[in-house]
Order: sequence, then structure tokens, then C-alpha cells
Amino acid sequence: MTTPDIGRRPSAPVQRPAGAPPVRWRRPLPPVEQVRPGLWSIPLPLPWAKPAHVSVYVFETADGPYLIDAGWDSDDAYAVLETGLDTIGTSVAEVQGVIVTHAHLDHFGMAGRIREASGAWVSLHPLDNAILSQFENGFATRIPGMMARAGAPAEVTEQLVKGTQAAVRRIPRPDVLIEDGGRPDIPGWDLRALWTPGHSPGHLCFWEPVNRLLLSGDHVLPSTVVGTPEPDESHPDPLGDHLRALARLRGLDAAEVLPAHEHRFTGLEARLAEIDAVHQGRLAEVLAGLRAGASTVWELADHVTWHRPFRNLRGVALQNAVTDTFGCLAALVATGTARVDDGAPARWRLADT
Repeated sequence: MTTPDIGRRPSAPVQRPAGAPPVRWRRPLPPVEQVRPGLWSIPLPLPWAKPAHVSVYVFETADGPYLIDAGWDSDDAYAVLETGLDTIGTSVAEVQGVIVTHAHLDHFGMAGRIREASGAWVSLHPLDNAILSQFENGFATRIPGMMARAGAPAEVTEQLVKGTQAAVRRIPRPDVLIEDGGRPDIPGWDLRALWTPGHSPGHLCFWEPVNRLLLSGDHVLPSTVVGTPEPDESHPDPLGDHLRALARLRGLDAAEVLPAHEHRFTGLEARLAEIDAVHQGRLAEVLAGLRAGASTVWELADHVTWHRPFRNLRGVALQNAVTDTFGCLAALVATGTARVDDGAPARWRLADT
């Protein structure tokens, strides 16, 4: 079964200023919900249409609440968090810790503001701590080089640069670094960190064994297939990393999956198979494109089935298609199926030609 990536999370979303008016087309947020005794979900708004919210999960303890993820840093989202915690019977000032699944700013962005209001510690995987500087530097300077390497037309690159996320200054750094197998210090709860790289190099899921809950961040969503960033020297095969991380969750006896976006769901094993099938299908389409004589990312992306034809993609959807095609090619290189002659544009070919 192939699941389209309609509504996938932007890898470099357009940034709205903190405190800007709410997005007019946004649907009403889902309600604050009790997931299990002592565990709550608070949806916070995001400054784009899809996904429209990120779910912050709240663990109650005798010392105060602990949060999984923090949301996008805006006055709007902070007010919703305050109201949600008040509904539960607590407050931002009482938060003891913020455990962040990954460094993307719809998850990490408000962690510093929460820490300032409460004194809470903030945690992140070391590899994602290392990429926070990318958001401080902005993406506009990175896009021209990536698109030149892809073989994209200059006018397309110009439009992407105009619409990309601006630099974000003074991003706070975490107090605690959590690696694979780490157990966040949450009194009365036993969470275990599962390193699931791909969508980001240090992405973490968290397993709660008593209720058999998987807090999956962006790694596994119920209807969206998330993308991976452009490969680089530090992370040469992000798609391969993602596929291996998906496989790692197979056999996990999860009663329910608690993702950061969309909605909670059951049937982890089936969903893992669906996501894997989408990526395997794209790998096969890129391979078919190579066999047909296409050699640049721009040419090969036109061979892949996206949620609409490649020629009709614009903005973030186009950028995601390009980075995902880079990811497919890097995975083929990693398995010895393809090789690359780097340049602007870079050109790929089958390893046996």
C-alpha cells in the first residue's frame, strides 16, 4: 500500500514572526485529552496549514509536569499551552522538564521560553543539538547550492529562496543530552529513548512500557510519510538511516502510538509496513529513472510519484521532493547500486555502467 505524503511537515517551513495573528484558515484545534491516567495531550497551533498543530504530551508527577516536545515559539502557541496546562490543573511555571524528540522548531522552538518561565531542564539528542545552528543561520543560503547540484532552473531556485524560512536568532541549547537507551528522569514514569534517525539525525522516540505506548515524534505518523534532509558528509545516507530506524520498531508491542502530528493510532506494525513501502516505491522509481537515462536530481524527481506531478509542485513541496530524491540516490550509492559524479549539477548513473 502506498500512502501519499499530502500534508507532510515542511523541512524548512516559512517562518511567521512570533506573536503574529493566528492563521485565518486554521481549523479548530483538537481538545486537550487525557491519554492515560496521568498522561495528557495538548495540541498547539503551528503557523502553516498542514500539519496545523503539534501535540505536546504532558506527564503528571508529584513534582510537577514533564513535557514531550515544546511546540513552535509564538505568543499564540504559548497562550494555548498555558490554557491547556490550566485545564489539567497545573501551569507553565510548574514544568520540571521538557524532553524534545528532535530539533525542528515546531518541536524545540518554545523550549527556551518554557525554561525561562519555570526553570525546567530541556533535553535533546546530541546529533540534533549539533544542527540547531542550521536554524540560526537560516536556509536561504543553503538552497542555491542544493538546487544547483540538483540541476534545477535558476528561476525555480530564486522563488524557493524568496519563500524559505528566515534565520532564527538566539536559539537556546539543551541542558541534558539523551542518547539511545537513555531514561529521562520523570518521577513515577519509566520512559526509554529509542534513537530513530532519518527525519533528523538525532530524532528520538520514547517507549513507555507500562501502558505500552510509543511516543513517536515525527518518525511514525498515521497518514503522513515524512521526508529526510539533504545528505551531507556528517549524514551521508539519511533515507537509509530512516528505513533502518523504522525496522527497529518492528515487533514492538505497542498498544497505541502517540505521534507529534495528526492523531493517535493503533496498528504500529501495519503502519511501519506502509511507510516502508512508500520509500521502497520511490527508490524503485529513481532506479527506473536512472535506467531510462535520467542523471540529475531534477530529471529523476520527475520519475517519482509524489502527491501531485513533479512539474506541478511549488514551494516547500518542491523542495521536499528534491531533498527526498537526493535521499533516494544517496541510499542507492550506499548499497552500491549507483554512483555519482559530483558537480553543479551532480550526475548519477548505475554502478555497472
